[in-house]
Amino acid sequence: MRYPGFIDHLVFRVPDLRRIETFYTSLLGPPIETTATSVMFRTGPTRIFFTKAGPDADSNYDKENTGLNHLAFGLRALAELEEVRDRLDRAQIRHSGIGKDRYGHRDYIWMDDPAGMRVEFYVRGPEV
Repeated sequence: MRYPGFIDHLVFRVPDLRRIETFYTSLLGPPIETTATSVMFRTGPTRIFFTKAGPDADSNYDKENTGLNHLAFGLRALAELEEVRDRLDRAQIRHSGIGKDRYGHRDYIWMDDPAGMRVEFYVRGPEV
């Protein structure tokens, strides 16, 4: 039996599309597509879509409730993570600073996006 080899795309509903676009452009570079109702980025083979949440949507995101806890982007080396930290600092995005994962003992940095979702950069190592 053949199993999927990658995640094709993720879709997130957000209250303020333009703030999300600015935030993720700082993290991932320019979007590959922008419309009046969505913005799309690519990381590796995975496309990440952000679309405008409906007017009745609850905009109080809580990572501890059912659903997504956080989104983690993989890096290969601490030097790459240090570059991310410097880019966050230049963009004046508040973040955790570089820490060490207590489970995998790997380096990481996290921040919350404008919708309140937790975003992490995680050094998995050269085997990524």
